[in-house]
Amino acid sequence: FKGGDTCEYLLSSGRFLGERVWQPHSCMMHKYKNSEAKNCLIDKHVVFIGDSRIRQLFYSFIKLINPQVKEEGNKHGNIPFEDKSASIKVDFLWYPEVNGSMRQRIKSWTEGSVAKPHIIVAGAATWSIKIHNGSNEALTQYKINITSIAPLLEKLAKSSDVYWVLQDPVYEDMLSESRKMITNEKIDAYNEAAVRILNSSSRNSKAKVKVFSVSKLIAQETIMKSADGLHLPESSRDTNAMILMNVYCNKIMKPIDGSCCQPQPPLTLIQKLAFCFFTLSIIGYLIINLIHRNNFRKNKSCTDLESGEEKKPAISTPNVSTLEMLLHSFCKLGLIMTYFYLCDRANLFMKENKFYTHSSFFIPIVYILVLGVFYTENTKETKVLNREQTDEWKGWMQLVILIYHISGASTFLPVYMHIRVLVAAYLFQTGYGHFSYFWIKGDFGVYRVCQVLFRLNFLVVVLCIVMDRPYQFYYFVPLVTVWFMIIYATLAIWPQIVQKKANGNCLWHFGLLLKLICLLTCIYFLSYSQGAFEKIFSFWPLSKCFELNGNVYEWWFRWKLDRYVVFHGMLFAFIYLALQKRQMISEGKGDPLFSNRVSNVLLFISILSFLTYSIWASSCKNKTECNELHPSVSVVQILAFILIRNIPGYVRSVYSSFFAWFGKISLELFICQYHIWLAADTKGILVLIPGYPMFNVLVSTFIFVCVAHEISQITNDLAQIVVPKDNSTLLKRLLCIAGFFSGLLLFSAMQDQSRH
Repeated sequence: FKGGDTCEYLLSSGRFLGERVWQPHSCMMHKYKNSEAKNCLIDKHVVFIGDSRIRQLFYSFIKLINPQVKEEGNKHGNIPFEDKSASIKVDFLWYPEVNGSMRQRIKSWTEGSVAKPHIIVAGAATWSIKIHNGSNEALTQYKINITSIAPLLEKLAKSSDVYWVLQDPVYEDMLSESRKMITNEKIDAYNEAAVRILNSSSRNSKAKVKVFSVSKLIAQETIMKSADGLHLPESSRDTNAMILMNVYCNKIMKPIDGSCCQPQPPLTLIQKLAFCFFTLSIIGYLIINLIHRNNFRKNKSCTDLESGEEKKPAISTPNVSTLEMLLHSFCKLGLIMTYFYLCDRANLFMKENKFYTHSSFFIPIVYILVLGVFYTENTKETKVLNREQTDEWKGWMQLVILIYHISGASTFLPVYMHIRVLVAAYLFQTGYGHFSYFWIKGDFGVYRVCQVLFRLNFLVVVLCIVMDRPYQFYYFVPLVTVWFMIIYATLAIWPQIVQKKANGNCLWHFGLLLKLICLLTCIYFLSYSQGAFEKIFSFWPLSKCFELNGNVYEWWFRWKLDRYVVFHGMLFAFIYLALQKRQMISEGKGDPLFSNRVSNVLLFISILSFLTYSIWASSCKNKTECNELHPSVSVVQILAFILIRNIPGYVRSVYSSFFAWFGKISLELFICQYHIWLAADTKGILVLIPGYPMFNVLVSTFIFVCVAHEISQITNDLAQIVVPKDNSTLLKRLLCIAGFFSGLLLFSAMQDQSRH
C-alpha cells in the first residue's frame, strides 16, 4: 500500500458496487442523515459558483440538509438557501463561464471587508464551449481566465475549503443540436487545463484547491441515463453531494463507518501504557530465551579429547517456568494486538463499505455446508447435545454469522431474523451448559466462577484497552457474562438444589422449579420496566461497563432481544436430565431417542415447526415488530433443531469435525472479526490486497482464523496461571486483578476528563 491521503482518494477514485452504491478507493463513505448534516454545518456558509451542473450539485447538497426542498426558481440566476434552526447558509451563484465576472466575485471574498464562505464549490466550462462553438480561441481564453483566478482560489484555500469540480463527460448521442459542439474531447482539454493550472503556485503548500475529479468517474457509468445527455441523473449527483459532505464533515463528526478524510486517532494514556507493557513482555521473553539457549549450549554433548568418544550427559528437560510461560503468552499477544491496531486504528490498510447481494451471502453458505458434510466422523458418545455436537453447532452457526457480517446481509430482513435465532441459540447453549454443570457437579466454588469469567472476558478486556473501545461495544461477551452470573446466582442462593440432593427427595425438584419461576418473573419485570433496568446498570462502576455513547439503552436493547432464551435453555436442561435419570429416553448408538411411534411424531412436529418459523421470519415486513415477537418464538426453531438433530440415532451418532473445530474457537472468532476481518468496528471490510476482492477475503480470512486460534490457546494458558486452584493463591490473584481494574477505572476517568 503506497499510502496517501484518503481525502485525495475520495475526491479522485472509486467504483460502483451494484448500480447505485459508490465505493471510494481505500476508504469508507458515511451516509449522512439530515440531523448529522445540520450538526456538521451549523453556523457555516457554503457557496456553489458555476453553471447548471453546479446548480444540480447545489440542490443535491441542500437536500441533505432539508429533503423537502424543491428545485424551483430562476435557473439562470442566483439561488439562496438558509436553515435558520442551524444557522446554515448555502448559496448558488450563477456564473456559467470562467471570466472576469467570476474572478471579481471570488476576489471580493479575499478582501478583508467581506466574510469568507467556509466552503466554496466552483466549476464551469460547457457554456464556454457552447457559446464559442468549441473554438480553440475559447480554450485559450479559458486558460488565461483560470490562470487569473487560480491565485485567488489558492489564497481562499488557506482559510476555507475550496473545491474545483472538473467537467463530467457528456452522452453525445443524446445532445440537442444546440449542444452538439460540446464533445468529450473538448471537455477533456478543458479539464486538463484546469488541473495543470490550479495549485501550480502552491505545490508544496498544504493549502490547496481540492480538485473534485471523482464526478467524472461517476458520470462515465451513469451519463447514459441522463435526460438530455448533459446533466447527470439524480442518483449520480446525490452521490457527488454525499462525497462532498464526507470530505468536509468526516473530520468533524468522526463517524465510525466514514474512514475517508479521518485522521488517525491519537494514542490514549491507557494505550501507551499497554504498548509499554507488551514491549517489556517481548524484551523479557527474549532475554529469558537467550539465557536458556546459552545454558543449552553449555550442556550440549561434548567430545572427550583423550578417548575420542562422545559423552552424552543426562540432560533432563527443564519444565517451563510460570514466568516464562507468562512472558511467552504476552509476547505473542503483544504482536497480535499490534496487528489489530494496525488493521483498525492506524490508517495503514484500506477499508471498504459492505454491499449486500443474495449471491454474496448464499453461495458461501452452500460452500461451507458442503465442506462441513464432507468432514463427517463418528461421535465418542451418543448423548443428546454431547460435547462434539455442541461444538459442531457453535461452529456452523459462527461461520454463518461471519458470512452474514461480511456480506452486509443485515439489510435483508429474512436473513436478519434467522441470524437472530442463531445468536439466541448461543445463549440457549449458555443456559443449558452452565445449568447442567451446576446441577450435576454441584460445584459452586470461586475457582469455577473465575475460570469461566476469565475465559469469557480476557480477550475483550485486552481489546478495550488496546483499541480504546467500551466493554459494551463487544455486546455478546457482556451478555453471556451477565447471564452466567444470573444462572450461578439462581442455583447458588440458598437453598442450593443439585441433582444429588433432588434424587433423595422429589420435592427438591419443585423447589428448583420455584426458583426458575422466580427468575422468569424477574426477567419479565425488567423487560417491561426500562427505567428500573437502566437504574440498576447506571450505578458506578457498572455504568463504565454497560454504557455505550453515554447511556445504557443499547445494553437494555441487546438484553431484551433474547431475554427468555437462557431460561428456556435452563428449563430444557432440567427436563432432559430428569428424563435421562429416569431412563425415559434411549441414547444408545443408532437408537432413536424415543419409541419409533413417538420419535416419528416428534420428528414430524419438529420439521413442521422449523419450517413454520422460517416462513414467518421470511415474511417479516417490519424489523421492530418482528424483534418484539422474537424473544418468545425463537425457542421454537431452536428446540425443533435439537430434536431433528438428536431423535434419529444415526444422525446423533455422527458430527462434522470441520464445524466442531471452528466451534472450539467460536468466541474468539466472534470478537476478532470486529477489527481484523471486518473494519471500522464491523461497519466495513478490511482490505489487505486492493483490487482483488476474492483473493483479499481468502488472505484476510486465513490470518483472521489463525489469530483467533492462537488467542484461544493464549487464553487457555493464561487461565491456568491467573486462576490457580489453590484458594489462598487465587485470593491473592483476585486482589491483584481488583487493583488492576481500579487503576484502569482511574486512568479511564483521567482520559474522559482530558477529552472533555
